[in-house]
Amino acid sequence: MTSHNEHHKSSRVGWLRAAVLGANDGVVSVSSVVVGVAAASGSSQATILLAGVAALIAGAMSMAAGEYVSVQSQADTEKADLELEKSELEKHPEKELEELTSIYIERGLDENLARQVAAQLTAKDALGSHMRDELGITEALKAKPIQAAFASAAAFIVGGIIPVIIAFFSSASIVTYSVGATTVIALLLLGGLAAYAGGASIIKGALRVTIWGVAAMLLTAAIGSLFGVSA
Repeated sequence: MTSHNEHHKSSRVGWLRAAVLGANDGVVSVSSVVVGVAAASGSSQATILLAGVAALIAGAMSMAAGEYVSVQSQADTEKADLELEKSELEKHPEKELEELTSIYIERGLDENLARQVAAQLTAKDALGSHMRDELGITEALKAKPIQAAFASAAAFIVGGIIPVIIAFFSSASIVTYSVGATTVIALLLLGGLAAYAGGASIIKGALRVTIWGVAAMLLTAAIGSLFGVSA
Protein backbone atom coordinates (compact mmCIF):
# COMPACT_ATOMS: atom_id res chain seq x y z
CA MET A 1 0.00 0.00 0.00
CA THR A 2 1.24 3.48 -0.85
CA SER A 3 1.20 6.12 1.86
CA HIS A 4 -1.09 9.10 1.46
CA ASN A 5 -0.46 11.89 3.92
CA GLU A 6 -2.96 14.69 4.46
CA HIS A 7 -2.19 17.68 6.62
CA HIS A 8 -5.39 18.87 8.27
CA LYS A 9 -5.83 22.01 10.34
CA SER A 10 -7.79 20.41 13.19
CA SER A 11 -4.65 19.26 15.00
CA ARG A 12 -3.81 22.92 15.55
CA VAL A 13 -7.12 23.85 17.16
CA GLY A 14 -6.01 23.45 20.78
CA TRP A 15 -2.91 25.62 20.79
CA LEU A 16 -4.09 27.89 17.96
CA ARG A 17 -7.19 28.95 19.85
CA ALA A 18 -5.23 29.84 22.97
CA ALA A 19 -2.45 31.58 21.04
CA VAL A 20 -4.78 33.68 18.90
CA LEU A 21 -6.95 34.62 21.86
CA GLY A 22 -3.92 35.54 23.97
CA ALA A 23 -2.12 37.60 21.34
CA ASN A 24 -5.26 39.41 20.27
CA ASP A 25 -6.21 40.17 23.86
CA GLY A 26 -2.66 41.33 24.56
CA VAL A 27 -2.59 43.83 21.72
CA VAL A 28 -6.11 45.13 22.32
CA SER A 29 -6.02 45.26 26.12
CA VAL A 30 -2.62 46.88 26.57
CA SER A 31 -3.11 49.27 23.64
CA SER A 32 -6.49 50.31 25.01
CA VAL A 33 -5.02 51.02 28.45
CA VAL A 34 -2.11 53.00 26.96
CA VAL A 35 -4.38 54.99 24.65
CA GLY A 36 -6.93 55.58 27.41
CA VAL A 37 -4.32 56.90 29.86
CA ALA A 38 -2.61 58.95 27.15
CA ALA A 39 -5.92 60.55 26.18
CA ALA A 40 -6.35 61.94 29.68
CA SER A 41 -4.81 65.40 29.91
CA GLY A 42 -1.67 65.72 32.02
CA SER A 43 -0.52 62.11 31.61
CA SER A 44 3.26 61.89 31.48
CA GLN A 45 5.22 59.35 29.46
CA ALA A 46 6.23 57.58 32.69
CA THR A 47 2.60 57.27 33.76
CA ILE A 48 1.56 55.95 30.36
CA LEU A 49 4.41 53.44 30.31
CA LEU A 50 3.69 52.27 33.85
CA ALA A 51 0.04 51.71 32.97
CA GLY A 52 1.05 49.70 29.92
CA VAL A 53 3.49 47.48 31.83
CA ALA A 54 0.96 46.90 34.61
CA ALA A 55 -1.68 45.94 32.05
CA LEU A 56 0.80 43.60 30.36
CA ILE A 57 1.71 41.71 33.55
CA ALA A 58 -1.80 41.56 34.97
CA GLY A 59 -3.28 40.54 31.63
CA ALA A 60 -0.79 37.73 31.06
CA MET A 61 -1.48 36.26 34.50
CA SER A 62 -5.20 36.64 34.05
CA MET A 63 -5.13 34.93 30.65
CA ALA A 64 -3.06 32.03 31.99
CA ALA A 65 -5.28 31.51 35.02
CA GLY A 66 -8.52 31.87 33.08
CA GLU A 67 -7.44 29.55 30.30
CA TYR A 68 -6.16 26.94 32.75
CA VAL A 69 -9.37 26.92 34.78
CA SER A 70 -11.51 26.78 31.65
CA VAL A 71 -9.60 23.99 29.92
CA GLN A 72 -9.10 22.07 33.18
CA SER A 73 -12.88 22.02 33.61
CA GLN A 74 -13.14 20.52 30.15
CA ALA A 75 -10.44 17.99 31.02
CA ASP A 76 -12.26 17.02 34.23
CA THR A 77 -15.47 16.46 32.28
CA GLU A 78 -13.65 14.33 29.72
CA LYS A 79 -12.03 12.29 32.49
CA ALA A 80 -15.37 11.72 34.22
CA ASP A 81 -16.95 10.61 30.95
CA LEU A 82 -14.10 8.20 30.26
CA GLU A 83 -14.35 6.72 33.77
CA LEU A 84 -18.09 6.22 33.28
CA GLU A 85 -17.53 4.63 29.89
CA LYS A 86 -14.85 2.35 31.31
CA SER A 87 -17.22 1.23 34.05
CA GLU A 88 -20.02 0.57 31.57
CA LEU A 89 -17.70 -1.48 29.37
CA GLU A 90 -16.82 -3.67 32.35
CA LYS A 91 -20.40 -4.08 33.56
CA HIS A 92 -22.35 -4.19 30.28
CA PRO A 93 -20.01 -5.09 27.39
CA GLU A 94 -22.85 -6.43 25.23
CA LYS A 95 -24.90 -3.24 25.55
CA GLU A 96 -21.85 -1.13 24.78
CA LEU A 97 -21.18 -3.22 21.69
CA GLU A 98 -24.77 -2.64 20.55
CA GLU A 99 -24.38 1.06 21.23
CA LEU A 100 -21.24 1.24 19.10
CA THR A 101 -22.96 -0.75 16.37
CA SER A 102 -25.90 1.66 16.30
CA ILE A 103 -23.49 4.58 15.96
CA TYR A 104 -21.97 3.07 12.84
CA ILE A 105 -25.40 2.25 11.42
CA GLU A 106 -26.39 5.92 11.85
CA ARG A 107 -23.24 6.88 9.96
CA GLY A 108 -24.25 4.83 6.93
CA LEU A 109 -23.04 1.25 7.40
CA ASP A 110 -25.46 -1.64 7.02
CA GLU A 111 -26.20 -3.58 10.20
CA ASN A 112 -23.97 -6.59 9.49
CA LEU A 113 -20.98 -4.49 8.53
CA ALA A 114 -21.55 -2.12 11.43
CA ARG A 115 -21.58 -5.07 13.83
CA GLN A 116 -18.36 -6.45 12.37
CA VAL A 117 -16.62 -3.08 12.59
CA ALA A 118 -17.83 -2.54 16.15
CA ALA A 119 -16.69 -6.02 17.20
CA GLN A 120 -13.21 -5.64 15.68
CA LEU A 121 -12.65 -2.16 17.10
CA THR A 122 -13.90 -3.30 20.51
CA ALA A 123 -11.52 -6.24 20.47
CA LYS A 124 -8.60 -3.96 19.65
CA ASP A 125 -9.41 -0.96 21.87
CA ALA A 126 -12.90 -0.80 23.32
CA LEU A 127 -12.43 2.33 25.43
CA GLY A 128 -10.60 4.16 22.65
CA SER A 129 -13.36 3.35 20.19
CA HIS A 130 -16.08 4.67 22.48
CA MET A 131 -13.98 7.69 23.40
CA ARG A 132 -13.63 8.63 19.75
CA ASP A 133 -16.94 7.56 18.22
CA GLU A 134 -19.39 7.98 21.10
CA LEU A 135 -17.89 10.83 23.14
CA GLY A 136 -16.12 12.65 20.31
CA ILE A 137 -12.83 12.90 22.23
CA THR A 138 -9.64 12.60 20.18
CA GLU A 139 -5.98 13.14 21.01
CA ALA A 140 -5.81 16.14 18.69
CA LEU A 141 -8.75 17.88 20.37
CA LYS A 142 -8.25 16.58 23.90
CA ALA A 143 -8.18 19.25 26.61
CA LYS A 144 -4.62 20.21 27.66
CA PRO A 145 -4.88 22.86 30.40
CA ILE A 146 -1.16 23.41 31.07
CA GLN A 147 -0.41 23.83 27.38
CA ALA A 148 -3.34 26.20 26.95
CA ALA A 149 -2.35 28.30 29.99
CA PHE A 150 1.26 28.78 28.88
CA ALA A 151 0.24 29.42 25.28
CA SER A 152 -2.26 32.09 26.36
CA ALA A 153 0.18 33.87 28.69
CA ALA A 154 3.05 33.77 26.19
CA ALA A 155 0.83 34.95 23.35
CA PHE A 156 -0.58 37.77 25.50
CA ILE A 157 2.94 38.98 26.27
CA VAL A 158 3.95 38.79 22.61
CA GLY A 159 0.93 40.86 21.61
CA GLY A 160 0.95 43.21 24.60
CA ILE A 161 4.65 44.06 24.46
CA ILE A 162 4.13 45.83 21.13
CA PRO A 163 2.22 48.87 22.46
CA VAL A 164 4.52 49.02 25.49
CA ILE A 165 7.59 49.28 23.26
CA ILE A 166 5.93 51.92 21.10
CA ALA A 167 4.91 53.89 24.21
CA PHE A 168 8.50 53.74 25.48
CA PHE A 169 9.87 55.35 22.32
CA SER A 170 7.03 57.87 21.85
CA SER A 171 6.47 61.17 23.59
CA ALA A 172 3.24 61.66 25.54
CA SER A 173 1.92 64.04 22.88
CA ILE A 174 1.98 61.48 20.07
CA VAL A 175 1.70 58.16 21.90
CA THR A 176 -2.03 57.89 21.19
CA TYR A 177 -1.44 58.07 17.45
CA SER A 178 1.73 55.94 17.36
CA VAL A 179 0.26 53.18 19.50
CA GLY A 180 -3.06 53.34 17.64
CA ALA A 181 -1.44 53.02 14.22
CA THR A 182 0.92 50.26 15.33
CA THR A 183 -1.93 48.35 16.93
CA VAL A 184 -4.00 48.46 13.76
CA ILE A 185 -1.09 47.03 11.78
CA ALA A 186 -0.45 44.37 14.42
CA LEU A 187 -4.10 43.34 14.49
CA LEU A 188 -4.24 43.07 10.70
CA LEU A 189 -1.17 40.84 10.72
CA LEU A 190 -2.39 38.79 13.67
CA GLY A 191 -5.86 38.25 12.23
CA GLY A 192 -4.45 37.33 8.83
CA LEU A 193 -1.88 34.94 10.30
CA ALA A 194 -4.46 33.23 12.50
CA ALA A 195 -6.82 32.82 9.56
CA TYR A 196 -4.03 31.42 7.39
CA ALA A 197 -2.96 28.93 10.07
CA GLY A 198 -6.55 27.80 10.50
CA GLY A 199 -7.26 27.58 6.78
CA ALA A 200 -9.84 30.40 6.79
CA SER A 201 -10.14 33.59 4.74
CA ILE A 202 -7.16 35.85 5.48
CA ILE A 203 -9.00 39.08 4.65
CA LYS A 204 -12.05 38.23 6.75
CA GLY A 205 -9.89 37.11 9.66
CA ALA A 206 -7.76 40.25 9.56
CA LEU A 207 -10.74 42.61 9.34
CA ARG A 208 -12.70 40.83 12.07
CA VAL A 209 -9.86 41.15 14.59
CA THR A 210 -8.98 44.71 13.60
CA ILE A 211 -12.51 46.12 13.75
CA TRP A 212 -13.06 44.91 17.31
CA GLY A 213 -9.61 46.08 18.39
CA VAL A 214 -10.11 49.57 16.98
CA ALA A 215 -13.53 49.79 18.62
CA ALA A 216 -11.99 48.96 22.01
CA MET A 217 -9.26 51.60 21.60
CA LEU A 218 -11.71 54.28 20.52
CA LEU A 219 -13.94 53.59 23.51
CA THR A 220 -11.11 53.73 26.05
CA ALA A 221 -9.67 56.83 24.40
CA ALA A 222 -13.06 58.54 24.67
CA ILE A 223 -13.37 57.57 28.34
CA GLY A 224 -9.81 58.71 29.08
CA SER A 225 -10.38 62.02 27.33
CA LEU A 226 -13.69 62.56 29.13
CA PHE A 227 -12.30 61.95 32.61
CA GLY A 228 -9.09 63.76 31.80
CA VAL A 229 -10.93 66.90 30.78
CA SER A 230 -13.28 66.65 33.78
CA ALA A 231 -10.30 66.51 36.13
